[in-house]
Amino acid sequence: MKYATWSKMVIVVFLCSIAITASPGVKTEAFTNQVIQKGAVGDDVIELQARLQYLGYYHGKIDGVFGWGTYWALRNFQNNFGLKVDGLAGESTKAKLVKASKYDKQYVKGQVNKGKNFTYYGGKGKQGGGAASKPTAVNTPAGFSQNDIQLMANAVHGEARGEPYEGQVAVAAVILNRVNSPSFPNTVSGVIFEPGAFTAVADGQIWLEPNETSKKAVLDAINGWDPSSNALYYFNPDTATSAWIWSRPQIKKIGKHIFCS
Repeated sequence: MKYATWSKMVIVVFLCSIAITASPGVKTEAFTNQVIQKGAVGDDVIELQARLQYLGYYHGKIDGVFGWGTYWALRNFQNNFGLKVDGLAGESTKAKLVKASKYDKQYVKGQVNKGKNFTYYGGKGKQGGGAASKPTAVNTPAGFSQNDIQLMANAVHGEARGEPYEGQVAVAAVILNRVNSPSFPNTVSGVIFEPGAFTAVADGQIWLEPNETSKKAVLDAINGWDPSSNALYYFNPDTATSAWIWSRPQIKKIGKHIFCS
């Protein structure tokens, strides 16, 4: 009798432990242990994009591909949350994301698997994180994400800080002119990071923190001011090393830069 009673107790404890383990209320780990970085693909990137979009930082397609849009959204999140700004989703960054946002894995994965152009998770309807999340500016010009504007400001600052304001707007306009030209990539990040396109990318000055003047120049260009007169190229004649650039039809000179078609 004692043995039978003891056996029943063991079975009850075992069944209870199974029930607790299987309980839907038990918290599961978010992400995997990998450091998520540019070029990564898969479920971790889907979760990263969804959480960043929930907080208002990412406005691109949730597709599980870690491109420049995801990279800049992540850097902006890290900056606003006091994290190391490196564009890498490591342990501390992922922990902060999990704490600040919500992620409905079943819903998000379902939408992605249906092939939807899925760019609306969270955002205005589900703004997460409260005031501390510092969501993107509400006055972002139509057709451009906050990441586009930030990246262009970095490029203008790296390429033309110290130039007349008109010249800074002209550099921003050249970027936009390339986006709209069939001869160049059709996205801001594609134009700026096209190999060999901009000196600031090659020498690392693209990563300098842009000032307010650079940001204002970008907005003026987006809103229609083009001091370059539709130029697709520009160069500094004092430092240019390419013979090819001199063959381009010159439009005008603003500050130290000659703008060309």
